[in-house]
Amino acid sequence: MLEAILAVMVLACGLLIGGAVALWRRGVRKQAVLMVVLAGVAALNVAIWTVPDDSGDAPLERIEGGEGLD
Repeated sequence: MLEAILAVMVLACGLLIGGAVALWRRGVRKQAVLMVVLAGVAALNVAIWTVPDDSGDAPLERIEGGEGLD
């Protein structure tokens, strides 16, 4: 289930970037920048859950394995 949520977040990042480009071309700069910032925050959240740490395990793998995030 968590993989599906992360996949939707990645798709949302792409759509936000596309929407930001469209708004930028129309001259709506403030909303375009905010959409890029939101896409960056969402991408950072996905990276936090999927990038492995020093031990080689990603938080997503530890949760799926039944371990806690201690």
